[in-house]
Amino acid sequence: MEFKTPKHIIAVSAYVTNQKNEVLLSKVHWRADTYEMPGGQVEEGEALDQAVCREVFEETGIIIEPIGITGVYYNATKQILSIVFRAKYLSGEIKIQPEEIKDAKFFELNELNIEQFITRPHMKSRTLDAMKFKSTIPYETWEVNPYNLLSRLE
Repeated sequence: MEFKTPKHIIAVSAYVTNQKNEVLLSKVHWRADTYEMPGGQVEEGEALDQAVCREVFEETGIIIEPIGITGVYYNATKQILSIVFRAKYLSGEIKIQPEEIKDAKFFELNELNIEQFITRPHMKSRTLDAMKFKSTIPYETWEVNPYNLLSRLE
């Protein structure tokens, strides 16, 4: 039997809050019925923490600092592994990329009003998990040969 390397898409998104504890959400053109946490696909050879910073910046103009991971999710239909980070807002004003993003804003978001903004159940559960998660799980990026720890989030 021949071994085939699995083909999966890896995506990242970020639960980002500002100084007012509002949550950054974006709306993409192809899912215009819902807001969601900003993020996107990881590029080949890219570390996950770098990918989430790049994606949030590209989509919203906001610079973030990832703190750690709040959840890992899998879409079996599309074979997408999605990792959600909690991240600190560092700087920037919202500037959307109109070819990809329809809208992006900071919202006062809580368990009672989340359905006004996030209509898709899998996006809602990820956001609620990130909202409720009081700590994060560690994430490390390594180079091997020789072993070199590039980054660690706790």
